[in-house]
Amino acid sequence: MRCRGAGKHSVRSHTAKGADMFKRTALLVVVMMCVLVSAGLAAGQDHVQKYFNDAACTVKATADPSQKRDILESKIEDMSKAIGTVRNSRLVSEADRAGLDRLAASLQEKRDELAGTNGYARVADDQLNAFGDYVVQDMEQADRTITMGVVTALLIVIIIILI
Repeated sequence: MRCRGAGKHSVRSHTAKGADMFKRTALLVVVMMCVLVSAGLAAGQDHVQKYFNDAACTVKATADPSQKRDILESKIEDMSKAIGTVRNSRLVSEADRAGLDRLAASLQEKRDELAGTNGYARVADDQLNAFGDYVVQDMEQADRTITMGVVTALLIVIIIILI
């Protein structure tokens, strides 16, 4: 025979346990989201740095100055296209757009310097390795001064992979 009071008590204790479990799970989800967002942003920034670092290494491994120049131009062009594509996305905030505009302007300056346009002296053939290193260092500094959201950083990475 079953007692009515015992059944109600059991339901209440299960409900209280369920609420506690829900609170713990919700807290865990919030903490995990914060960790994953930080990791995603770092991964996106690291990928951009690695992209230019790989280009600098390829430039150093190439003997022909015209090929070095083509490699640098191509990498800067691809990154500029990726930034332009991401900038026009609805997923990007206004603050991120401003950061992307500064990054695009910096890349355009590098492109002008490499080609010797818009008042810049053309990078000498014997300075192309150093210029590749300069671009890498400038992108590392840009990561410190231009903060982007996770969505923006990951979109840039995806676009670069697709190019």
